[in-house]
Amino acid sequence: IFHHTELYISIPRTCLPIVYHPDYNITFMGLEKLHPFDSGKWGKVICYLKEEQFIHDGNIVGALEATEEDLLVVHTKHYLNRLKWSLVVATITEIPPLLFLPNFLVQRKVLKPLRTQTGGTIMAGKLAIDRGWAINVGGGFHHCSSDRGGGFCAYADITLAIKFLFERVQGISKATIIDLDAHQGNGHERDFMDDRRVFIMDMYNPYIYPRDEYAKRAIKRKVELEWGTEDFEYLQKVHLHSEGALNEVQPDIIVYNAGTDILDGDPLGGLSISPQGIVKRDEIVFRAARRRGIPILMITSGGYQKKTARIIANSILNLFQQHLIGAEALEGDRSSSLVTSMMGHCGPSGSKFSAV
Repeated sequence: IFHHTELYISIPRTCLPIVYHPDYNITFMGLEKLHPFDSGKWGKVICYLKEEQFIHDGNIVGALEATEEDLLVVHTKHYLNRLKWSLVVATITEIPPLLFLPNFLVQRKVLKPLRTQTGGTIMAGKLAIDRGWAINVGGGFHHCSSDRGGGFCAYADITLAIKFLFERVQGISKATIIDLDAHQGNGHERDFMDDRRVFIMDMYNPYIYPRDEYAKRAIKRKVELEWGTEDFEYLQKVHLHSEGALNEVQPDIIVYNAGTDILDGDPLGGLSISPQGIVKRDEIVFRAARRRGIPILMITSGGYQKKTARIIANSILNLFQQHLIGAEALEGDRSSSLVTSMMGHCGPSGSKFSAV
């Protein structure tokens, strides 16, 4: 018997399988500016998508915070207890001043947003199976495993989403992770090290954090990139290896970790991909999935520049323009907007999304 979870409740068909909540954003008396991460990027993505009239408050899914019981599907009790120490959270998130704050503030201002994004990834996993695709505007904490965090990642949302699917959804027994963040995804790699059900493709800069040699043993298709790799070579490799990975194993679900820290000028990624290159990359992966009829869950993961949010929004709009997402949900959208407003908000939270 599985624990009761709110994360798998049914979502009205009038909603797009795009998951978000204003609680994703980390605002903290300016302290968040001490990290190179744009800690409000998730809300900005939603803002741009609203400006383009692709979404409105009524047709996206409101993320719910993952509860302790949800997290215990993967995490050890010992690890979750360690997050009650501000020092531990300061180390994992790489925001040293958190060290001086009482833990109740750290919980509310930093860990709650990350738990809400984690709930969003788990919800989007189920939505991807139901709809054929889903996007969590946050998540992608690929450095976190069951018993250790790091690199801004405090919860193992990728592992959680896959384990929830394996345990709760009939017929889901194989998953492929396509991790295209600039960093090696050592968290899910450690979690699925000996799990034959999960195929991991990871394409990353091997010269930067985390350089986790042990975790590399879990990668079934490993593509290590040189410093400063540019669009042409990069996109060739994305195409070759995403096709190759999906030909090797036909999974029941693809988890696509779409980090944007591959962008030229990113202080941490060390690669030189253009904004157009990122949009094209996402299109290649979605095309490979959709052509084979495999459900795909996209999460946004790393990306450490102010212009990142605009690029993510542009990519989502491009997927729609290319008919790779959205067709069923948006048919007759104009006429259904009245229905949506009568139904109230999508998803369980029922909270009015404030523009961020």
